[in-house]
Amino acid sequence: MNFIIRKTHKYLSFAISLQLLLWTISGIYFAFNKIELVRGEQYLTQKQHSIDLGEIDFKFSSIKTLDIKKRLNEDIVIIKTANKTQYLDRFGDDLEKLSMNDAMEVVKQRTTLSPVSTEEILESERGSEFRGRSLPLYKVVGKAQDGLEINVYLNAYSGDVVAIRSNKWRIWDLMWGLHIMDWQDRDNIGNLLLKIFSILALISSITGIMLFFKLDIKNSNQL
Repeated sequence: MNFIIRKTHKYLSFAISLQLLLWTISGIYFAFNKIELVRGEQYLTQKQHSIDLGEIDFKFSSIKTLDIKKRLNEDIVIIKTANKTQYLDRFGDDLEKLSMNDAMEVVKQRTTLSPVSTEEILESERGSEFRGRSLPLYKVVGKAQDGLEINVYLNAYSGDVVAIRSNKWRIWDLMWGLHIMDWQDRDNIGNLLLKIFSILALISSITGIMLFFKLDIKNSNQL
């Protein structure tokens, strides 16, 4: 029985130590990399636009939020209701999706990247780098000044840049998956495995501290 207990404790402690190592490595990576740079905010350009609200020529009703934006050279209205999001022109008519050439032009105007290619994304992918974004999207591959290829994801209707993904972000995403022990979706911070290992790590730490003081008191008594 003692042999079984020792073996169980040995391998359990080894598994906990491995995860503690992964938590430490990922934590160090998070601490030494600014999240703004990981998200690619350094590639965005800030431009001011003027919008004539008098040109918005229709009435609104039963809305939760309303945004008026500039899409290339066109004023657009984004209305969110309880059930859906509508993309309208200034007359209240439904907007058509951007063309692929328009998507590349948006990247030219809103980032410092040089667009190379475009593809439309219509289906979600588990664990993808655009997860959590509403479809359809345009993925525009752009080149930075240092030659790195950066993926820019655009809302196909509004032209909003919803995500910028680089190798720095992919490393961060990998580290995040290891940190929260969700290696496939990498977004479930409340998964059962993480809870179990967190409790085991806590127990291991507490028993280690108790053992230290117990041995220290024992040695003092022997002196």
